[in-house]
Amino acid sequence: MAPGVEDEERVGGIAAGRHRSLLFYTHAVTGGGAERVWALLASALAARGHAVTLAYDHGANGPEAGLDPRVRLLALGGNHAVAVARLARHLARDRPDVSLSALGVSNLKHAVAAGLAGRRRHAVLSFHGHPQSEPQRLSRLGNAATPVLARLTARSVFVSDGLMAHYVVAVGAVPGRSVRLHNPVEVDAAVPARDAAELRARPRRVLAVGRLAPAKDFSTLLRAFALVRPDAELVLVGEGPERPALEALIRDLGLSARVTLAGHVERPWQLYREAACFAASSRAEAFGNVLVEALAHGLPVASTACDGPVEILANGRFGALVPVGDAPALAAAIDGMLDEPGPPAPRVARAALFSVAAAVAGYEALFDGLLDGFLDGPARP
Repeated sequence: MAPGVEDEERVGGIAAGRHRSLLFYTHAVTGGGAERVWALLASALAARGHAVTLAYDHGANGPEAGLDPRVRLLALGGNHAVAVARLARHLARDRPDVSLSALGVSNLKHAVAAGLAGRRRHAVLSFHGHPQSEPQRLSRLGNAATPVLARLTARSVFVSDGLMAHYVVAVGAVPGRSVRLHNPVEVDAAVPARDAAELRARPRRVLAVGRLAPAKDFSTLLRAFALVRPDAELVLVGEGPERPALEALIRDLGLSARVTLAGHVERPWQLYREAACFAASSRAEAFGNVLVEALAHGLPVASTACDGPVEILANGRFGALVPVGDAPALAAAIDGMLDEPGPPAPRVARAALFSVAAAVAGYEALFDGLLDGFLDGPARP
């Protein structure tokens, strides 16, 4: 039956004939930033009426991942060769309008599978971090093969302008086939502070969120916090391999009474609502979902000046930017925010630009451009 009014109403405003068959692929449904981004996008696009499949290698649990029940899960298996073969068979049989992958190893396997299935012109790769953030052997191979993979597939998506520029200049991504699409962030879950007076009335609590890993450089944050006013406290949310070293540093700096390592907290919205400000100390950050979450709660933000934070904070317009690794500068920025947090409203408005709805609109525009005959040409502006 030809699409008609009922079809348009069913997909919540997508023009008739514009609902797509989509496949998202990464190594797991549950996990870190890229996995969460894929789950959010898959769910939101399914809710918009698109037919969405989420393919994964291992470790999936739909309810735990918070997936929309309309998203179809496709288990490929942990063996790389088997996963490629199964993905290729699915692409050849179901012929989704667009297939997308995230992270180096998944991009490599997706490109191979799409080639085997004769579907490479419908394949989109996505990059969520700098190559050094994916040290695994196959991920390194996938990132090294970017110049070839980017030419064999339809588009390469990058989560920030800075990350895209790095891949184009230093890695070999194709400028005309590269697109910047920001991550979706659950800003609608935020309950922002009403005004600066509310933030000043809160305990002088600094919040930081991220994996306890070298790239986040929480050791610099701890050294900065040792210089911050003594009535302040720091809550650091996250888990990772650097916990023992950070625990030792906390003791060495005499911060045991002022710093809490809270461990992993899924959707720590309440902690944002109780904090007076937010701090980030990453050496490199492709995007930075947690900065957007902090802005959505109206918090003043201090961050090191790397790709994602510079873009999110608009070169310092919506937060303080300090040099990477500069503990005294980060301490001064935190003290300044605790003394004068500023109005929350502009920060909340900034965060809205990175909402799930905004990301979905960007991806739908990408799909439309590809499927309207632009597969072999440059990306639409």
